[in-house]
Amino acid sequence: MTWDQMQELMWPATWETFQMVGVSAVITVLLGLPLGLLLVLTDKGGALQNAPVNRVIGAVVNLGRSMPFIIIMVALQTFTRAIAGTTIGWEAATVPLTVGAIPFFARLVETSVREVDGGLLEAAHSMGGGTWTTVRKVLLPESLPSLVSSVVTTVIALIGFSAMAGTVGGGGLGFLAINYGYLRFETGFMWVIVAELAVIVTAIQLIGDLIVRRLTHRGSSGGTTRLLRSRATPTEKDEELVLPH
Repeated sequence: MTWDQMQELMWPATWETFQMVGVSAVITVLLGLPLGLLLVLTDKGGALQNAPVNRVIGAVVNLGRSMPFIIIMVALQTFTRAIAGTTIGWEAATVPLTVGAIPFFARLVETSVREVDGGLLEAAHSMGGGTWTTVRKVLLPESLPSLVSSVVTTVIALIGFSAMAGTVGGGGLGFLAINYGYLRFETGFMWVIVAELAVIVTAIQLIGDLIVRRLTHRGSSGGTTRLLRSRATPTEKDEELVLPH
């Protein structure tokens, strides 16, 4: 296979990979972030402490993490067809990719949020900050560098999952590697795809590391965590409370 022939196949497949990973990553963050926060908030000592709810959420997350991705793809075929209208192509692959990534990301979020200094949380509560205020003004800002790192880790994992999805008609670079590189014995083409995936993963990791370093530097350079507390009299304005780092 010539280089021109490779390019004709690789560019559409690369775009399909970006699409399935991008859509899955966005949905994963939107659903996995609150799920991870709930794991912390409903745990013992959390603002929403609720042992039964925490156990149920933890069990669901653990179940999702324990299932191999290839099993998730096969088990969710009916659900995938109901959502995407098909079980092949990058659109269909997005469904199991998202289902498999949400529990993975939720655990990363839980770990990131638990690293927040407990003293800041106590100060927030003592100043009258409610649960939502504490999450918005303390937990998320203080854990932001770690959360960004978790997003990067999840995106890289999704790229690996997307390549695996190609083995069952998921499209993208994984589909090319299997159907052209492996089944048609185009070993050179398969290694070109492997190299491209390595370049993509490396670029994402470098960009993610750069963002994390900047966020970490900004946080360590000083600043304040601001909270809003309502006064007892409803006609008076809210006070702005400042927590020093």
